[in-house]
Amino acid sequence: MNELLSQVLTPEIQQAFSVMLGMLVALHALVVIWVARDAYQRGTWWWLWAIVALVPIVGVVAYILLRPQLLAVDREEQELEVAIKQRQLMKYGECANCGYPVEADYVICPNCHQRLKNLCATCNHALDPAWSVCPYCATPVGQSSRRSSGSGGRH
Repeated sequence: MNELLSQVLTPEIQQAFSVMLGMLVALHALVVIWVARDAYQRGTWWWLWAIVALVPIVGVVAYILLRPQLLAVDREEQELEVAIKQRQLMKYGECANCGYPVEADYVICPNCHQRLKNLCATCNHALDPAWSVCPYCATPVGQSSRRSSGSGGRH
């Protein structure tokens, strides 16, 4: 049996096996490095995944199945885009009566004709109900009606 084995395992074949084994070890080391780097970029515990990836094939498959879908940079960019879109939507509102989307300077809803804001008596700009003065012409809100009702009560 020893003679048969020595005839099959010639020095050339042993050298080929050594080269292939060295390539497999190098490939495995590169896979572990890739897993650690990818886990780091995705914002997970890279060192833990590197240890898991040391288990040949099973560790890498487990990482690929369980890793986060997005890189940390992509996730932050996506969150930023959502925040920007929310800010853009805050410029607009909805009609309290029908829910139709309205812009900030609309006085009435174009859909149901519900009055959304008051107009300044002096410059006719739309006024927010919480404002006490018109920011466009500095007229106190409701001053013209107060003057007429105040002067009418004294006569």
